[in-house]
Amino acid sequence: MTQKDITFVADFLTEHFNEAPELYNRKGKYFNVERVGQYLKDEDDDLVSPPNTEGNQWFNFLKDSTHLKESPLLFPYYPEKSLHFVKRQMEGIIDQCLQKPADVIGKSVHQAVCMSLYKISQSEDSTPQLFKLPFLWNDKTSNLHYILFTMLENSVSKIHILRRHTDTSRSVSNGILAVEFGNFLNNSINESSDSRYYSCLDAHFYDDETVTVVLKESVQQEGKERVLAQLPLS
Repeated sequence: MTQKDITFVADFLTEHFNEAPELYNRKGKYFNVERVGQYLKDEDDDLVSPPNTEGNQWFNFLKDSTHLKESPLLFPYYPEKSLHFVKRQMEGIIDQCLQKPADVIGKSVHQAVCMSLYKISQSEDSTPQLFKLPFLWNDKTSNLHYILFTMLENSVSKIHILRRHTDTSRSVSNGILAVEFGNFLNNSINESSDSRYYSCLDAHFYDDETVTVVLKESVQQEGKERVLAQLPLS
């Protein structure tokens, strides 16, 4: 260490660790802790060295404002408390704000339809992820909800489209269907079905009438082909 380093440490100790007789009756250390660390302690005790708010423009502004001084919209300030204390206070208020909407929304949600997509063995310890890349789209013109998704394992070449009316009492034709890509890009009927086999990497609605899909060639080789395709819903 250089003499400059030693002086810096000595100055730090002198400034922050002087004995403070007025704190002897309080819980904790008998000296002023480092001013940043005290804000990070997870405890409800008051700060040993609270900040000096004198001259703070925001506090002066609130003090001079009749309407804002007692406004319930402003989060209360606790100059004597740590950030952990303030965080717990804020979390409690946020939870309280969200509880009522959660209750109302929860009671308004009900099951419109139930479809069995796949079955798994009850003996399996962990449920495999068979449902992939769900993408939601709302066609406001026709009042229809769409969900795009793929099923892994034995149907990676298919993309499934689920369609429901926004009015749950009404039904639509072809509520769910699957589009299989497979080997549709083969150049001739002489190519084997395994030579150009495609699976769906991703799918999103482009607009109300078109779906964009990213396809991957499934042949295990260098430079596998990728295809960006526009699929008309019709």
